Formats: sequence, structure tokens, C-alpha cells
Amino acid sequence: MEQFITNDFMLTNEPARELYHESAARMPIIDYHCHLDPKQIAENHRFKNLSEVWLGGDHYKWRAMRGNGIPEEFITGNRTDYEKFEKWAETVPYTMRNPLYHWTHLELSRIFGIDKLLKPDTAREIYDACTAMLQTEEFRATKLMERCHVEVVCTTDDPADSLCYHQQIQTQGLKTKVYPAWRPDKVVAMEQAEAFRAYIQKLSEAAGMEIRTYDELLEALRRRHDFFASMGCRLSDHGMDNFYADAYTEAEVRTIFRKVMEGKEADETEIRKYKSAILYELAVMDWEKGWAQQYHISVIRNNNTRMFQKLGVDTGFDAILEVNCAAAGHKFLDRLDKEGKLTKTILYSLNPKDNEVLATMAYTFNEAPVPGKIQLGAAWWFLDQEDGMRKQLNALSALGLLSRFIGMLTDSRSFLSYPRHEYFRRILCNLIGEDIEAGKLPRSEMDFLKQMVADISYYNAKRYFGF
Repeated sequence: MEQFITNDFMLTNEPARELYHESAARMPIIDYHCHLDPKQIAENHRFKNLSEVWLGGDHYKWRAMRGNGIPEEFITGNRTDYEKFEKWAETVPYTMRNPLYHWTHLELSRIFGIDKLLKPDTAREIYDACTAMLQTEEFRATKLMERCHVEVVCTTDDPADSLCYHQQIQTQGLKTKVYPAWRPDKVVAMEQAEAFRAYIQKLSEAAGMEIRTYDELLEALRRRHDFFASMGCRLSDHGMDNFYADAYTEAEVRTIFRKVMEGKEADETEIRKYKSAILYELAVMDWEKGWAQQYHISVIRNNNTRMFQKLGVDTGFDAILEVNCAAAGHKFLDRLDKEGKLTKTILYSLNPKDNEVLATMAYTFNEAPVPGKIQLGAAWWFLDQEDGMRKQLNALSALGLLSRFIGMLTDSRSFLSYPRHEYFRRILCNLIGEDIEAGKLPRSEMDFLKQMVADISYYNAKRYFGF
């Protein structure tokens, strides 16, 4: 039987094989941005079957199944777990040249030791074998992370979250360190006025104080920011359409906040002023703590109204947005820089046209003593596939220092997604190997290149975040 996932999978030249096997493959994983459920980690969740761990919440797979004509009842509906898995197995052969085909077989091979191709006639065998393994202690949630040599995980947490599961995790002495990451998107989203007011009430309860004014909002956020720091948090994350850096006065923002809290709607100009102000204040909080901040832009969410009303958020109906991010992004970072309050910053875009824009934006504000203080982030979401990764790596290489890149992340809700780090490392090594074979990089510097690969895979992130 032909083995698809071999030791040299995606390594098409000898230098790439040397770089990967002698450097990248040995590195632990620092997953500094993901969406794992802290509750499942704290409770060392046992997955009842392969469908739960593999298909539950995975909108990448859901989109592919819809594209393959699978009825929604087999995706998010009430069909049995095995019936849903059957439809995924039916879809997998049609994902050839989509990264899902590679990820699926990497995960089966690396985590379960199964090297058969998933398709309809192997579905039952693979489902039963994996489900049986998932019932053992070695395949529970925390052991899956250990199995993949995950050293650090940063989850994604709202400022109003109690972090009770993180508190529980900290008492367990896990081999994998698990930290919260600050994700204040809901406090920025004033355009959804009713939901915004409800969220402010929730934040008020979490902070233990009433929030009636903008100044009280900032005080509540600082209380929660301090609490997150006490729980080991050292990075924030923002999911946005674009940067905001409109001119405003404190008096204007106080009036806008009061207006919305009194039950009225802010207009577009007012919303932009509020977003500009609150994003600045949040960035200052991060600088005060020495955290790193992440900005994810160019995403347009919940575009299918019918399915959003039926299923809610994060169900596979988001897409790439086209924005002009250069002017606002530079203005936002420049204000922080002028005031000496610009912390370590990672810039991501869901639109590949922004790679060069964000790479040059980052290098406008780099300074000692932190190598790569401001940098272009990893290929994100729809772009974390071979072409997207190569484009991101090439843009960073051409306009910055690839050697200072902090590497890959999963951005995933799945405990099986860690082979994506291997996928990235193989693509990285192959790209560098191609340059060596073409005479663009010197073979005599192989020791330096091996260290460079190890740094990008692991050490740069470890130093950058202070893990």
C-alpha cells in the first residue's frame, strides 16, 4: 500500500530534508493563538468519538462539506455522529489540493498512527479505531497536547470571562502550560448597540463595579486587565475589519458612550471615534504590562444572513474583506510610538494583498532592544495553506527579517490541529531548501540556517513572549 504521509512529505530537495529532520522536527510547539476550550483542558476532556474531536466546531470542514453538496443536517444538524463522519469521509477525496486533505491525513498519521487514506470505504475502520483510542487515558485532552509536544498554549478569552478554568488548570501541574489571552472585541463593537449594552453589564459584574461612564469603563477594563496579568496572560488579540485612528477628544468619547448607554444609537462617525479611542487605551494597557498585542484585520463576518440566524457566529460564513489598511494602521501605531507607548505588536491580514503593506508597516516602527518587535504575523485562517504561507514568508523575507519571525500558530478549536505546525515547518524548510539548491543561499551556512529554522519554529516565540 502506498504511504501518503511519508517522513519526507512536502520536502522536495535534500537541503529541505536536512533542515527539517535535523532541526525543525525536534522543536516543541508554542501555540500562542488558538481557540481551545479551557474547560475541556481543565477537565481533561474525554472525547466520545472521532466526530466530536474532529468535526465539532470545525468550520473549515463544514465549509468543504457544504461545497460538496452535503445537506446541513449532516453538518450541524441532528444526524448521528457516525452519519456526519460518513459524510466527511465522502467529502475528503474531493478536498484534494485543499489544505484539508493534507491536514486530515497528517492528523490521522501523527496522532493516531493511521496511514490509510480516508474515503468512504475506509470510513468505518478509521472511525472505530480512532474512537477506541479516544476512550483511553492517553488520548484525553491534555494528553493529546503532550503527544504533540505542545509546551505552551494561549487560549482566547473575553475580559468578562471569570478564567475559573484557567485557575483550575494552574493547580494541576500540566506539562503543557496554558495561559489566557485578552480578546476585548466585544467592548469595541459599539455598532451593535443592544448587544454592546448587554456586554457592558456583563463586564460590570466581572469587574465588581458599576459602569455608567466612559471613565468607569476604562477603570473596569484596567481591573480585568490586571486580573488577566495575574493569571499569566502576556498577550492580547483583536479581531477587526480594519485599524481605527480617527481624531477625537475625550469629551466627545464620553458623550458618545453615554448616548449609547442611554439606549440610543451612535452614528458611523461617532462609532469610529469611539473605536479609535478604546483601541488606543487598550494598547496603552498592553504597553504598561509589557504584553504583546495582535491585530487581525480584513475579515467580514456572518455574511449569510439566513444561516447566521439559524446557527449563529463561527459556523463557516465569514470571508476575506478588502480594506485600505495602510493609512489608519500607520496613524494608529505612530501615535503610540510618538508617546513611547508602543508595545510588541503582530499584524495579520486575512487578505494576501496586505502582506507587503503590513510588513512595511511593521518595519517602520521596529527598534531596539527587541528583535522583530513589530512584525508581520503568520498566514492566518483562509491563508494558512501552502500558497498562503509561502506568500507570507516571501513578503516577510523580501521586506524584513525572516530569521526573526515568531512562527506558526493553530488559530484552532481542535485538539487534533497541532500537525499544522509540522505542516508549516515542512513548507518553511522546503522554501529555504529551494533557495539553497538554486544557489540563492550558501550551503556553507547550513549550521546557521538550521538554527534559523529552529528559531522560527520555537525559540523566537519563546523569547518574544517570555515563556
